Amino acid sequence: MKIKYFGFMLLLAASSALTSCSEDDLDPNSIFSTVDGNDEAKSPEYIEFDEWIMKNYTEPYNIRLQYLYNDKETDQSYNVVPADFDKSKGLAKLVKHMWVDTYAEAVSEEFIKTYTPRTIQLIGSYEWNGNGSQVLGTAEGGLKVMLYGVNFLDLDNPRVNTTDPYANKGAVPLDLNHWFFHTMHHEFCHILTQKKDYPTDFRAISAGRYHSTDWVNVKDIDSAKEGFVTGYASGEYNEDFAEVYSTYITMSQEGWNKIIDNAGAEGAAIIENKLSIVREYFYQSWGIDIDKLRTIVLRRSAEAEHLDLHSLN
Repeated sequence: MKIKYFGFMLLLAASSALTSCSEDDLDPNSIFSTVDGNDEAKSPEYIEFDEWIMKNYTEPYNIRLQYLYNDKETDQSYNVVPADFDKSKGLAKLVKHMWVDTYAEAVSEEFIKTYTPRTIQLIGSYEWNGNGSQVLGTAEGGLKVMLYGVNFLDLDNPRVNTTDPYANKGAVPLDLNHWFFHTMHHEFCHILTQKKDYPTDFRAISAGRYHSTDWVNVKDIDSAKEGFVTGYASGEYNEDFAEVYSTYITMSQEGWNKIIDNAGAEGAAIIENKLSIVREYFYQSWGIDIDKLRTIVLRRSAEAEHLDLHSLN
């Protein structure tokens, strides 16, 4: 009864308002503006951020960075929350510096325009699977990348771990490599291999060793002995390939050596064999020298820790 009464009072108030204003000219322009398909009033800070995205993502690279929640862009089988506005701004600066500009510098701006996903959607929380694993990012058909966990970003303490692959992933402030940029390089690798497949020789290296159903139980520190750079890589060969690539280019030589040393002779030989195929694939298929790319990634990783993530300057 309370709901019906409330609705009736709203209707009555609306009728009175229309009657009292019936002789006035109505403004044909809506007081609401559209932000990424959502009707809401735009504040100056939203306008500023939209203009910054247009200047830094859309106009030069044809990328639409979407920070407002859009249920059409999300997987409805998960419950997630919108990304915080200020943290979205900070991550947008980081993604440009650490990912977009990295490939533009290492390869070319034309490469970014041609092959990067058309949409980057930011989500505040993580997607959780039934087996207890978290979804850190996804790439869909080369057209869209989803980045999760934006609301956990510490704008005052950006930290990029490039030296210890076995560091506590839950330590705060969050390791931006693990939670964002390793993920972005991993997903971009999937996009590129979907366009140009990698040699089938890679699939045979660890055939019969993959943990297709229980990879979530394989710890990173244990996976190297089996020839996998991370536990996630042990799931199947496509993830294995992308993990070798993303781990190598985001880890310093010190960090990579820890994986190799931990692997033992047999595991190290397998990992180095995989890296050789990954290195050759990127050079032959895309003209990318992953060692040159790695140098740029590491330099930008060091720079990222000094970026002002509170402003768009």
